[in-house]
Amino acid sequence: MTTHLTAGEVDLPSSPTMVDDGPDHPILAGEDLGFSDFSGARNDSLDDLFQRILRRNCDAVCHLATSSDPDLRTVVGKIASEIAADLEPRMLRAAPRKGRTSDPRGNGRANEPLDVWARGILVWTGGQYLPPSSGSRHIKDSGPTRLAADNIAPFFESLMLFVAYHIMEYFNKYIATGVLKPEDCRLILPINNDMDAEHTDIDSADYVDPTDFFSVKCGMFPLSSSVERQKAPAPHLIFADTEIVEHLEYYEKAELRLATKTKALFFNQHNRRFAWGLAVSNCTIHAYVFGPDDIWASTAMDISGIKGRRAFISLLVNWSLCAVDRLGFDPSIRYVVDRCVGGPYLEIDVHEMDRSTGKVEPRTYYSQRCLGAADHLAGCHARYFAASGSPESMDKPAFLIKDGWRATGSSSADDLHESSFLNVLHAEFDKSGEFSGSFVQLVSAGPVYISRGNTVVTDSTATAFVSLPSTTQDAAKGSDSAQGSSSSKVQRSSDRQVRQHRRTVAKWAGNMISEAENQSQVVVAVADAMAALNAAYAKCKILHGSISDRAIFLQQTADRIRGVLAEFDYACYAGESSGVDKVPELMLFQSIRSLEDPKAVRTFLDDLESLLYLVCWLGTFGVNKAQRAAYAARHTAGLEPRRPIMAWNQGTAADIAGRKRDHLATFAAFDSNILFYMRKNSPLRPLAEDMYMALFLHPGCYGVTLLTDNSIARIED
Repeated sequence: MTTHLTAGEVDLPSSPTMVDDGPDHPILAGEDLGFSDFSGARNDSLDDLFQRILRRNCDAVCHLATSSDPDLRTVVGKIASEIAADLEPRMLRAAPRKGRTSDPRGNGRANEPLDVWARGILVWTGGQYLPPSSGSRHIKDSGPTRLAADNIAPFFESLMLFVAYHIMEYFNKYIATGVLKPEDCRLILPINNDMDAEHTDIDSADYVDPTDFFSVKCGMFPLSSSVERQKAPAPHLIFADTEIVEHLEYYEKAELRLATKTKALFFNQHNRRFAWGLAVSNCTIHAYVFGPDDIWASTAMDISGIKGRRAFISLLVNWSLCAVDRLGFDPSIRYVVDRCVGGPYLEIDVHEMDRSTGKVEPRTYYSQRCLGAADHLAGCHARYFAASGSPESMDKPAFLIKDGWRATGSSSADDLHESSFLNVLHAEFDKSGEFSGSFVQLVSAGPVYISRGNTVVTDSTATAFVSLPSTTQDAAKGSDSAQGSSSSKVQRSSDRQVRQHRRTVAKWAGNMISEAENQSQVVVAVADAMAALNAAYAKCKILHGSISDRAIFLQQTADRIRGVLAEFDYACYAGESSGVDKVPELMLFQSIRSLEDPKAVRTFLDDLESLLYLVCWLGTFGVNKAQRAAYAARHTAGLEPRRPIMAWNQGTAADIAGRKRDHLATFAAFDSNILFYMRKNSPLRPLAEDMYMALFLHPGCYGVTLLTDNSIARIED
C-alpha cells in the first residue's frame, strides 16, 4: 500500500535515511552524490561568501513566510496576537515580587506546561516583569544577560513549545472557517540539541569555550504530535537550524556555522528551493533566508521586550500555518513511502506538452536515485535524478531529470535555453549518425510552477524573493551589500539578476563521469567528450561553456562505454559570452581567462581547458565514491597531505584564477603542484600531461593562453 505524507505531515523529501521502519535506499541515503561525499574536496569559502552576499537588517525577511491569502493572514495575525496576549500575564505571574519568589507554586498553575515554559522565557530575558509605567507591560533588565549558550537553548525551546501548544488549540478553533487547511498546518518543534563548539588549542587566542555555541534543529511535525523536544528526528523532518552563541563577539562565527549546516540542508533535501535559519545571541534573534544569490538577515527580534517577542511569535505561527513553498520547499517533488517497491522514493512533476490536446500538463516521474545533489550554499542548486515512468520500473531508469535555478539577464545567449542548442546539435548529427549519441537527448524542458493563491506562476527568484533586496545589484553599484540597511530600496525585478527554476527530462544517459568503475572509463569518456566538443564547434559553432563533473555521462552501449555530453544551460555560439560567471559551482573547472574576465568572448579552447581541470580533479581524488571515501579517510587520519588543487575551489574567481596561473605557469609548476598528487600508474596522469602540453605549451594552438611568470600573452597564429 502506498502512503502519501501530506504537507501537514511534512511532505518533504530528503536524501538520507528518512523512514525509521523502512529499508535504507542508496539515493535517499546520500549515495552517488558526486564530490560532495568528501567535504574537504569541494567546499565553499563560506567566510568569503558571506562578505559577498550577506544582506543584514532586512525588514522583509519575516514577511516571506506570510501567506498571499488575505483571509489566512488575518487568522494568523489573530492567533499570533492571542498567543502573545496569553504569554505576557503568565510571565507576570512567574516574575518575583515583594514577598514572593519567582516560582509561583501554590497558585494552582505551577505544573501547567504553559506556565513552566513562560517561567523559562522569563529567566531567559534576565529581568523582572514589572507593572507598566506607560500603559504597556515590559521587561526591565537586571543587568547584561550572560547565560551560556547551552543554558539559553532550553529557554529558546520553551518559546517554540509555548507557541506550538497554542497552534494545536487554535487550529481546532479556526478549522471550521475553512481558512486553515490541514495539509498546510504543522508544529514547529525543537528536534535535536547538539553542543558543537569550536575545538582549537586551549592556548590559542582563537580558543572558544565549549559553552559558547549550541545548536538546535527545528523540525516540522503533524498537529497530532506531542509538544515536546523530539529526540529522534528523521532527516526529512528538519526544517531549519538554529545557532545559539553566548558572546556577541562570536556572532559572525555562529553565522558561518549556520551557513555550513544550511549547506548540508540543501545537500540532503532534494526539494529545497531556499532555506531558513536562526541565530540567537543572548536575548536577540535573527532570522535568515538562504537563496541562490543572496543571504538575507532580518532585523533583530529582542525577546526581552514585548515587541520582539511578538515578532518572533508571529514568525513561528506563519511557519506553522503557511504553504510549504513559503517554507522553502518545492511541492512538485514529493516524498513517498511504498514498501511494495522496496523503500521510499520521490515523485517529481514535470510540465510537458500533451501532443493530443496541445495543453501543458504535469507528468509525474519516479526516482529512488539522485545522481548529484545540490552541494553548494549558493548558485544554481542543480540536482540530477535517475527516473522512470512508474514506481515499479525505478530499478531500470529510462530518464535523466535535472532540476536547477538557471541565471538569466546579462548574456546574449540568455534566451537560448539548453533545449535550443541540443535541438540544433541533433538536427545536424542525427542525419549522419556519427555523433548522434554524443549529446544527451531531451524529452522535455520548461519552468517549474508554484501556486500563489488562485493563480499559478513560474518559480524564479523574481517571484520567490520579490520583497527582498538584492546584493547582486548592490555589488555592481558599489554599495555596502555586506552590511545592508533596513532602509535600502528594493530593486525592481528588471534590475536584478534573475534565476528561473527549470526542470528538464532527457533520455537515460548513464552515470556521471564522477562515478566511473575505473580510470580507463574516464579516459574513454574524456576522449568522446573532446571529439563531441570539436564536432559541435566545427559544424554548429556551439561552445559548451560549462564543462564539469556533471556535464559528461557514461553510457553503456552494446559494445563499449561511451561519453555523453550534457549540461548545455550555459552554452553559447562562437563569438559570444556564455554567462557561466553566474554559476559559482563551476569556478573549479572554468578557464583562467573566463575567471579573470567573465564577459570575455568564449573560444573552443576554454572548453578544452575546463576538460583538463576535470581530468586533474578526478585523477587526484578518485573517479568514484569508493576511491574518494578512501582518500577522505586517509586525509582525516593525517596520512594524506592537503592537495594544492583544492585551492581551485575556494575564494573568489580572481583568487582561483591566480592559483591556477601559479600551478600552470611552467611544466615544472604543473608537475609539482598537480601531477605529483595524481594517482601513480594512472592513465589519467599521462592524459593530463599531454593535454597540458598541447594547451599551454604548444605554439601552434590558436587562442591558447601562454602563462609566464610575469605576463599572459595570446598566441595568434
